Amino acid sequence: MIAVLLPPTLGEPFTLPGAEKALAGVGHHPVLPEVIGDDTPPHAARYVALASLEINRLVATDAPVVLVAQGDTGPLLGAVGAAQRAAHRPVLGYVLVDAPLPRPGSPTRAEIARTQGLADLPVRAEEPDAYRSEHLPTVPDWPDAPCGYLLTDPAYAHPAHLAGMRGWQVRDTTAASDTSGEALVELVTELLR
Repeated sequence: MIAVLLPPTLGEPFTLPGAEKALAGVGHHPVLPEVIGDDTPPHAARYVALASLEINRLVATDAPVVLVAQGDTGPLLGAVGAAQRAAHRPVLGYVLVDAPLPRPGSPTRAEIARTQGLADLPVRAEEPDAYRSEHLPTVPDWPDAPCGYLLTDPAYAHPAHLAGMRGWQVRDTTAASDTSGEALVELVTELLR
């Protein structure tokens, strides 16, 4: 199984200490797509397209994957998963890491932040105009596989709580951030059962 570690939007790298080593240690092949170029509108659609192209480049079509999304990529996870299904790549599960949850319909990032208790988080200095106000892609049949949530930053406690209310597996490593890689492995293993 391949764990696709999707980086946050706007060119930020995926950062979860120990994740790659922990995944590889149990036989899950970690893949880190580089997603650059979503800084011009439509940001969300560009991210989904660029991430999908990178996954296609890095992962064989028939290889089953678990998609792991960090940060602002969280609300796009359903669209990235739909692109993988369209490419006939099996998606076995989804994990969000310190991320807003996807919402049905076509909400904006600002609406998601407001409804998930994230409105007070600071805006990144490099955020382009209309980044928070553009409508995100609609994915009506998501989730189509088991989901989990990894909380490493207490600022995302409310989305983690909402994930738990949805019946998702949730791991909280805010008290011991050095165990985040192992917690990700536990989540992935649980989703694959």
